[in-house]
Amino acid sequence: MTSIDELILRSTNPFDNYRSVNFWDQQQATEPTVNSIHKDAIAKIEATLAQVALDHRTRTVRLEGDPGSGKTFLLGRLKRQLNTRAFFAYIPPFPQSDEIWRHILRYTVNSLVEVPHRQQDSQLLLWLKSLSAFKQRSLGKRLQQDSFWDWLRSDRQRFIANLKETYKKAPIYNADSFFSLLYDLTDPKLYPLACEWLKGDDLSEESLEQLGLRHSIESEEAAYEILANFGRISIATQPIVLCFDQLESIACLPDGSLNLAALFNANTKIHDENHNFLIIISIIINTWKLNEHRLDQSHKDRIDQHLSLRPISIEQAQSIWATRLFPLHSQAEYQPSSTIYPLKRQYLEAELPSGKTNPRNTLLIGRDIFQQYKEWLAKESKGIFKPTYRPEEHKNERSALLATFKLNWVEELTKTQERITSIRQLSSPELIRMLQDALIALQIEGIQIPFLTKTKYASYSLGYQLPSHNGQLGVIWTEDLNMNSFFNVMNACQKKVLNHVDTTLQLIRSEGVGKASNKGHKLYQKIFTGSSHSHLIPSLNCVHYLGTYHTLVKDAREGDLLIASQTLGLKGLQALIRESQILENCQLLQNLGIFAGQQHKEDSRDLSNQEQSKTSEDSQDGLLLVKDYLLNLVKTQGLMGRQILVQNICSHFAQVKESQVEQLIEQLCQQEQISILGPKEKPEAQLVCLKRK
Repeated sequence: MTSIDELILRSTNPFDNYRSVNFWDQQQATEPTVNSIHKDAIAKIEATLAQVALDHRTRTVRLEGDPGSGKTFLLGRLKRQLNTRAFFAYIPPFPQSDEIWRHILRYTVNSLVEVPHRQQDSQLLLWLKSLSAFKQRSLGKRLQQDSFWDWLRSDRQRFIANLKETYKKAPIYNADSFFSLLYDLTDPKLYPLACEWLKGDDLSEESLEQLGLRHSIESEEAAYEILANFGRISIATQPIVLCFDQLESIACLPDGSLNLAALFNANTKIHDENHNFLIIISIIINTWKLNEHRLDQSHKDRIDQHLSLRPISIEQAQSIWATRLFPLHSQAEYQPSSTIYPLKRQYLEAELPSGKTNPRNTLLIGRDIFQQYKEWLAKESKGIFKPTYRPEEHKNERSALLATFKLNWVEELTKTQERITSIRQLSSPELIRMLQDALIALQIEGIQIPFLTKTKYASYSLGYQLPSHNGQLGVIWTEDLNMNSFFNVMNACQKKVLNHVDTTLQLIRSEGVGKASNKGHKLYQKIFTGSSHSHLIPSLNCVHYLGTYHTLVKDAREGDLLIASQTLGLKGLQALIRESQILENCQLLQNLGIFAGQQHKEDSRDLSNQEQSKTSEDSQDGLLLVKDYLLNLVKTQGLMGRQILVQNICSHFAQVKESQVEQLIEQLCQQEQISILGPKEKPEAQLVCLKRK
């Protein structure tokens, strides 16, 4: 084994990861939790959940805190601790106020199809199995003799009749169709399709026929009623917890202020008309103060509990440090005398004269001092290490900030790739909102939301202008499979071009455009064939790029985006995304003509950098992304063990072999960008650092 100081020299900074995300994204996260932090808030929410489970009356909790106080992380803790007692749904910010019910339903179902830790079935199937309809005494003998699930699947009509009889007093919306769909959830072949219908996807006629349904969820009212059905038949089941988070990115009113009224209107409706829900609304303290006067008193009255996350103590901050440093300590030959070595309590006391802070600030302090100690060790300094608290030169060094941002981008991109596995996973309003964020960052002029007006598909569109193009450019992004809907979108497009002859339309769609005999296909051909209008076919990688940037935008608006030791606002993020030129790798943005010198290509498919590296792993060009990541990692860490560096790269780029990483290290050495300390030592004893100029 190795000494703790040797391990520190070789390691990456254990305080680099600050942020928490959608709690399903980090379901398998093993980061330890300091249970004493916010334990009062956890206990109160747990007690409220127990009340809902007992009397089934819906309740609302407003959870407020400053940026960095741990609101999102707390939601994750609640899900991990209480998922055996409730079904959890994470609801991200809604992009359109007039489609809020469709958004809530979509993400409720998206969460319900997640499989909880140590479970085999999804939350949705666990919920279905727990319904009172399948616990009646009259079924007891059958359930003892036969497998419950086999009995459930054995007869559709009996299944539906049993549900209708059990819930005959409940005002079930479209009972026959809804109960029939629940039956389809028991069929592994139909389960994915049934889930798509439940979350509001506009399915093709063939898919609807498979489900025995005439149409998809077509309106806000229908979306609300389907959500309400979950509450109407689940009195005997565990509660459903709806967690609303990152409210700084919800849809805005015409004056630019957040449309919190839309959210609290929805909360009031669920609160008053539905059973067995616990609603948790996570909000920044200042956001609540600035917007509280806009809400009707009746909506405020539906908030049953107000919880404010308090600052943490120095003792709790020490515990956070200890949890981050424990993996490093556990590898040491001899355990340090302190659980927070090489840090000390006095460092916290010097930084925090009030004795109070928040979890994120604790990590920032730890990161800076750990990095300084590592640099002190590398210089083989003598005497006693004395940190410089938050040195300005570290904060303001632009190249280091840019290098750290590029590292963060790759890590966030990887998470996005794991989360988004198909384009249709996102609704058209979400896709348009993501595209809008990117265009704003790239300083595109004349952005217009929506572009199509006076149509139910307005939220599928945006407009923009380019200096090289006369007239307005319009984007319509639809992945709806239903050909009737496709016809309606094409009809709206035709009206637009007939009334505005200087308009150029760009249809973004990866799905097909129907058979030649379809009315929608005929209109599509008329508009997009042999004209200035174009059809762009996006790749999933394009959506990953847009989705990754959108995630960072939400963090920036919340005050939760940290790059190196800086908290970046939206303008700071936009400046970095332009400086890094990362979005230029997004083929869809290239095809929209966003980047000067990029030729507009019609009907072109995208091939991402990572996809290129898969097809040409031996090509240096294919490994440029990996090489850039490797160099940026050395820049930000200052010094790393060679083996740890190789392992880190391979963990982020699964398609890259260790031998290829070693070749990249040698290339960077030959280019005099990095150096190997102790080149004649065994690989595990070698250190990698930047080349001193």
